[in-house]
Amino acid sequence: MSSVIALRRAALVLVAAAGFFLLTHAHAQAQWWKRTPVDFEECADAAEKAATKSEKTSALADCNAKFAGRRKPGGGYSYYDFLQDRTFDIAGPNPTPEEQKKIDAAYTTYLAKERRSNEAAEAAARQQREQQELQARQLQQVALRTDVARVPVPVERPKVQQSVGQRSKGACTKGSFSCEWPRLSESLNDLKKLFNPTPSKPAKKG
Repeated sequence: MSSVIALRRAALVLVAAAGFFLLTHAHAQAQWWKRTPVDFEECADAAEKAATKSEKTSALADCNAKFAGRRKPGGGYSYYDFLQDRTFDIAGPNPTPEEQKKIDAAYTTYLAKERRSNEAAEAAARQQREQQELQARQLQQVALRTDVARVPVPVERPKVQQSVGQRSKGACTKGSFSCEWPRLSESLNDLKKLFNPTPSKPAKKG
């Protein structure tokens, strides 16, 4: 911060030096005032009386460099610091050394506030990006679950009902046709095999 204030003061010195050069140049060309002005407004009024446009422009630039303060309607002066876009009340047409210290201290506070504001803005932007990424991941998960739900699930085949012959004896009523038929069917098959034996296959000739 001290380096910033030093640069700021150096800039003011350069501006003052430039104003002194313009003042000297203006005096060399023409005496555009009769007495030394006490503030910017009086200096500007005298500059308006310059003979040529170039002299008027040079004189106004000198007034701006010579006096930093501007008259206030209710009395006193105000100083506008363009670096922090703020106006300070001062006692005379230029800030005193004590007033300049207060202005510099305010500028240091202004820089710290701007830094905190920038950090807060960056943190908010980072948080917003993280929330957007989280929402995007959640939407992807919902889309995947929806796609899985749309895939048809294979239907289980119905179990084939057991034939009458495969039913357990305890599952039928004793003496009923459905219960006695398997036994009778097996007996008939045995009789068929007895009277109609299966002919043996002829041996293959070599």
